[in-house]
Amino acid sequence: MLSYSEIQKTTFRPKKKKKNNPFGSKGSQLEKLITATLGSGNLREAVRLPPGEDINEWLAINTIDFYNQVNVLYATLEEFCTPTTCPIMNAGSRYEYRWADGITITKPIWVSAPEYVEYLMNWIETQIDDEGIFPQKLGAPFPPNFEDFVKLILKRLFRVYGHIYHSHFQKIVNLKEEAHLNTCFKHFILFISEYQLIDKADLDPLKDLVEKILKP
Repeated sequence: MLSYSEIQKTTFRPKKKKKNNPFGSKGSQLEKLITATLGSGNLREAVRLPPGEDINEWLAINTIDFYNQVNVLYATLEEFCTPTTCPIMNAGSRYEYRWADGITITKPIWVSAPEYVEYLMNWIETQIDDEGIFPQKLGAPFPPNFEDFVKLILKRLFRVYGHIYHSHFQKIVNLKEEAHLNTCFKHFILFISEYQLIDKADLDPLKDLVEKILKP
Protein backbone atom coordinates (compact mmCIF):
# COMPACT_ATOMS: atom_id res chain seq x y z
CA MET A 1 0.00 0.00 0.00
CA LEU A 2 1.26 3.49 -0.84
CA SER A 3 2.17 5.71 2.06
CA TYR A 4 0.24 8.92 2.45
CA SER A 5 3.22 11.02 1.33
CA GLU A 6 3.48 8.90 -1.82
CA ILE A 7 -0.23 9.22 -2.52
CA GLN A 8 0.01 13.01 -2.18
CA LYS A 9 2.12 12.96 -5.34
CA THR A 10 -0.73 11.42 -7.33
CA THR A 11 -4.53 11.28 -7.06
CA PHE A 12 -7.36 8.79 -6.76
CA ARG A 13 -7.01 7.88 -10.43
CA PRO A 14 -3.28 7.50 -11.20
CA LYS A 15 -3.71 8.26 -14.91
CA LYS A 16 -5.16 11.67 -14.07
CA LYS A 17 -3.03 14.56 -12.95
CA LYS A 18 -3.88 16.77 -10.03
CA LYS A 19 -6.03 19.64 -11.22
CA ASN A 20 -4.28 22.98 -11.36
CA ASN A 21 -5.95 26.34 -11.01
CA PRO A 22 -7.29 27.63 -14.35
CA PHE A 23 -6.34 31.29 -14.00
CA GLY A 24 -2.64 31.49 -14.74
CA SER A 25 -0.42 33.67 -12.57
CA LYS A 26 -3.42 35.32 -10.88
CA GLY A 27 -4.71 31.91 -9.88
CA SER A 28 -1.28 30.97 -8.58
CA GLN A 29 -1.25 34.07 -6.40
CA LEU A 30 -4.63 33.20 -4.90
CA GLU A 31 -3.56 29.61 -4.39
CA LYS A 32 -0.45 30.78 -2.54
CA LEU A 33 -2.67 32.97 -0.37
CA ILE A 34 -4.82 29.97 0.51
CA THR A 35 -1.72 27.96 1.40
CA ALA A 36 -0.28 30.78 3.49
CA THR A 37 -3.47 31.33 5.50
CA LEU A 38 -3.94 27.59 6.01
CA GLY A 39 -0.37 27.37 7.22
CA SER A 40 -1.10 30.04 9.80
CA GLY A 41 -3.59 27.69 11.42
CA ASN A 42 -6.38 30.25 11.10
CA LEU A 43 -8.89 28.37 8.97
CA ARG A 44 -11.61 30.97 9.44
CA GLU A 45 -9.28 33.55 7.92
CA ALA A 46 -8.31 31.18 5.13
CA VAL A 47 -11.84 30.93 3.74
CA ARG A 48 -12.53 34.68 3.58
CA LEU A 49 -12.49 36.40 0.22
CA PRO A 50 -9.31 38.48 -0.05
CA PRO A 51 -10.00 42.21 -0.46
CA GLY A 52 -10.54 43.20 -4.06
CA GLU A 53 -10.66 39.65 -5.41
CA ASP A 54 -13.38 38.22 -7.65
CA ILE A 55 -15.76 35.94 -5.78
CA ASN A 56 -16.14 33.53 -8.71
CA GLU A 57 -12.37 33.10 -9.05
CA TRP A 58 -12.18 32.46 -5.32
CA LEU A 59 -14.97 29.88 -5.47
CA ALA A 60 -13.38 28.20 -8.49
CA ILE A 61 -9.87 27.89 -7.06
CA ASN A 62 -11.11 26.60 -3.71
CA THR A 63 -13.47 24.13 -5.38
CA ILE A 64 -10.55 22.69 -7.35
CA ASP A 65 -8.51 22.48 -4.13
CA PHE A 66 -11.30 20.62 -2.34
CA TYR A 67 -11.61 18.23 -5.27
CA ASN A 68 -7.88 17.49 -5.07
CA GLN A 69 -8.00 17.07 -1.28
CA VAL A 70 -10.83 14.56 -1.40
CA ASN A 71 -9.08 12.69 -4.23
CA VAL A 72 -5.99 12.24 -2.07
CA LEU A 73 -7.91 11.35 1.08
CA TYR A 74 -9.99 8.72 -0.66
CA ALA A 75 -6.94 7.24 -2.35
CA THR A 76 -5.63 6.15 1.07
CA LEU A 77 -8.73 3.96 1.41
CA GLU A 78 -8.97 2.35 -2.02
CA GLU A 79 -8.05 -1.13 -0.86
CA PHE A 80 -10.53 -0.95 2.02
CA CYS A 81 -13.45 0.65 0.17
CA THR A 82 -14.53 -1.99 -2.34
CA PRO A 83 -17.81 -3.15 -3.91
CA THR A 84 -17.78 -5.97 -1.36
CA THR A 85 -17.16 -3.90 1.77
CA CYS A 86 -19.22 -0.93 0.58
CA PRO A 87 -21.90 -2.17 -1.85
CA ILE A 88 -23.91 1.05 -1.48
CA MET A 89 -22.66 4.62 -1.34
CA ASN A 90 -23.77 5.80 2.07
CA ALA A 91 -22.96 7.96 5.07
CA GLY A 92 -24.21 5.71 7.83
CA SER A 93 -27.35 3.58 7.74
CA ARG A 94 -29.74 6.51 7.39
CA TYR A 95 -28.19 8.17 4.34
CA GLU A 96 -27.72 6.39 1.03
CA TYR A 97 -26.87 8.01 -2.29
CA ARG A 98 -27.61 7.08 -5.88
CA TRP A 99 -25.71 8.43 -8.88
CA ALA A 100 -26.93 10.48 -11.84
CA ASP A 101 -25.10 13.07 -13.90
CA GLY A 102 -28.10 14.28 -15.88
CA ILE A 103 -26.37 13.50 -19.18
CA THR A 104 -25.29 9.88 -19.64
CA ILE A 105 -27.12 8.70 -16.53
CA THR A 106 -30.37 10.59 -16.17
CA LYS A 107 -32.18 8.17 -13.87
CA PRO A 108 -30.40 7.76 -10.49
CA ILE A 109 -28.80 4.33 -10.09
CA TRP A 110 -27.56 2.37 -7.10
CA VAL A 111 -23.81 1.83 -7.22
CA SER A 112 -21.13 0.79 -4.76
CA ALA A 113 -19.19 3.45 -2.89
CA PRO A 114 -16.04 3.12 -5.03
CA GLU A 115 -18.13 3.26 -8.20
CA TYR A 116 -19.91 6.37 -6.93
CA VAL A 117 -16.61 8.08 -6.15
CA GLU A 118 -15.24 7.13 -9.57
CA TYR A 119 -18.33 8.54 -11.28
CA LEU A 120 -18.13 11.65 -9.13
CA MET A 121 -14.46 12.41 -9.73
CA ASN A 122 -14.83 11.90 -13.48
CA TRP A 123 -17.89 14.15 -13.50
CA ILE A 124 -16.13 16.91 -11.51
CA GLU A 125 -13.12 16.71 -13.80
CA THR A 126 -15.42 17.18 -16.78
CA GLN A 127 -16.90 20.28 -15.14
CA ILE A 128 -13.47 21.74 -14.39
CA ASP A 129 -12.23 21.06 -17.93
CA ASP A 130 -15.28 22.78 -19.46
CA GLU A 131 -14.19 26.36 -20.22
CA GLY A 132 -17.84 27.38 -20.36
CA ILE A 133 -18.04 26.60 -16.62
CA PHE A 134 -14.48 27.04 -15.34
CA PRO A 135 -12.90 29.57 -17.76
CA GLN A 136 -9.24 28.91 -18.41
CA LYS A 137 -8.16 32.47 -19.21
CA LEU A 138 -7.84 35.28 -16.72
CA GLY A 139 -10.67 37.75 -17.22
CA ALA A 140 -12.87 35.32 -19.15
CA PRO A 141 -16.46 35.51 -17.88
CA PHE A 142 -17.95 32.90 -15.59
CA PRO A 143 -21.45 31.65 -16.41
CA PRO A 144 -24.24 33.50 -14.57
CA ASN A 145 -25.14 30.29 -12.72
CA PHE A 146 -21.54 29.41 -11.80
CA GLU A 147 -22.39 29.20 -8.10
CA ASP A 148 -24.95 26.48 -8.87
CA PHE A 149 -22.20 24.31 -10.39
CA VAL A 150 -20.01 24.91 -7.34
CA LYS A 151 -22.85 24.04 -4.95
CA LEU A 152 -23.53 20.72 -6.66
CA ILE A 153 -19.84 19.77 -6.79
CA LEU A 154 -19.34 20.56 -3.11
CA LYS A 155 -22.56 18.85 -2.02
CA ARG A 156 -21.36 15.65 -3.68
CA LEU A 157 -17.84 15.97 -2.27
CA PHE A 158 -19.41 16.24 1.18
CA ARG A 159 -20.96 12.81 0.60
CA VAL A 160 -17.47 11.35 0.21
CA TYR A 161 -16.48 12.89 3.54
CA GLY A 162 -19.65 11.41 5.05
CA HIS A 163 -18.76 7.96 3.74
CA ILE A 164 -15.18 8.20 4.97
CA TYR A 165 -16.19 9.24 8.48
CA HIS A 166 -18.98 6.70 8.84
CA SER A 167 -17.38 3.71 7.12
CA HIS A 168 -13.62 4.14 7.23
CA PHE A 169 -12.63 6.41 10.07
CA GLN A 170 -10.97 3.60 12.01
CA LYS A 171 -8.79 2.87 8.98
CA ILE A 172 -7.87 6.54 8.83
CA VAL A 173 -6.87 6.33 12.51
CA ASN A 174 -4.82 3.21 11.81
CA LEU A 175 -3.03 5.13 9.05
CA LYS A 176 -2.46 7.98 11.53
CA GLU A 177 -4.11 10.43 9.15
CA GLU A 178 -7.10 11.48 11.27
CA ALA A 179 -5.58 14.89 12.02
CA HIS A 180 -5.16 15.60 8.32
CA LEU A 181 -8.69 14.39 7.54
CA ASN A 182 -10.15 16.56 10.29
CA THR A 183 -8.24 19.63 9.13
CA CYS A 184 -9.34 19.15 5.51
CA PHE A 185 -12.93 18.65 6.59
CA LYS A 186 -12.88 21.66 8.90
CA HIS A 187 -11.53 23.83 6.07
CA PHE A 188 -14.27 22.47 3.78
CA ILE A 189 -17.07 23.14 6.29
CA LEU A 190 -15.88 26.64 7.17
CA PHE A 191 -15.74 27.47 3.47
CA ILE A 192 -19.19 26.19 2.57
CA SER A 193 -20.59 27.90 5.66
CA GLU A 194 -18.95 31.24 4.80
CA TYR A 195 -20.66 31.29 1.39
CA GLN A 196 -23.79 29.22 2.18
CA LEU A 197 -22.97 26.62 -0.46
CA ILE A 198 -24.63 23.49 0.98
CA ASP A 199 -28.13 23.30 2.44
CA LYS A 200 -28.21 22.48 6.14
CA ALA A 201 -30.25 19.30 5.56
CA ASP A 202 -27.52 17.89 3.29
CA LEU A 203 -25.05 18.17 6.18
CA ASP A 204 -27.14 15.98 8.51
CA PRO A 205 -25.00 12.82 8.10
CA LEU A 206 -22.21 14.63 9.99
CA LYS A 207 -24.41 17.09 11.87
CA ASP A 208 -22.68 16.79 15.26
CA LEU A 209 -19.21 17.23 13.77
CA VAL A 210 -20.34 20.13 11.60
CA GLU A 211 -21.92 21.92 14.58
CA LYS A 212 -18.75 21.43 16.58
CA ILE A 213 -16.68 22.97 13.79
CA LEU A 214 -19.00 25.94 13.37
CA LYS A 215 -19.35 26.63 17.08
CA PRO A 216 -17.90 30.12 17.78
